[in-house]
Amino acid sequence: MREKWTLYYEASGDDPRPTLRSALTRFEREGVVAGVAVDLGCGAGRDTIALLESGWTVFAIDAEAEAIERLLAISPATERLHTQVATFAAADWPPCDLVNSSFALPFCHPSDFAMVWDRIVASLRTGGRFSGQLFGDRDGWAENEDMTFHSRSDAEALLSSFEPEYLDEVEEDGETATGKPKHWHVFHVVARKR
Repeated sequence: MREKWTLYYEASGDDPRPTLRSALTRFEREGVVAGVAVDLGCGAGRDTIALLESGWTVFAIDAEAEAIERLLAISPATERLHTQVATFAAADWPPCDLVNSSFALPFCHPSDFAMVWDRIVASLRTGGRFSGQLFGDRDGWAENEDMTFHSRSDAEALLSSFEPEYLDEVEEDGETATGKPKHWHVFHVVARKR
């Protein structure tokens, strides 16, 4: 498994995900220059670095120690970065203004997902945002019983405590970051907590 993640980190790129950029733009329009963010499944740090560069305090969490090692190797020295090697179910994070989880939440085990999602919602302050992705039930990996997938109605139900600002359902054939063919069914989300 470790080798799989190493290949992903090396292939994933450096630019922040569009959903994170959209969330940050929306905060800026509201006059929020920086706040407290949680980056769940931070990987090698592409989104964490963008948050730090924008002045945010970031709690970067990943189950893979290699991810945190890679993040620390590229991050600026700052007291605004807090890292944790933990699964989503075991992770601890404070009240926050943003929870970002780019292509990571689907890797939460189905038996843990409801609890993790409830913690995400509870940790966000009113007016805070979630940005990230959920995998749809027609995704090419949907038979993997260790991952979590959602129908459109499931995804909308998860956002019942939010004002969805961006909810784009994409279904297409493509490739993974490492170049393997894959059928994608993804919900790209930016949502503001009511």
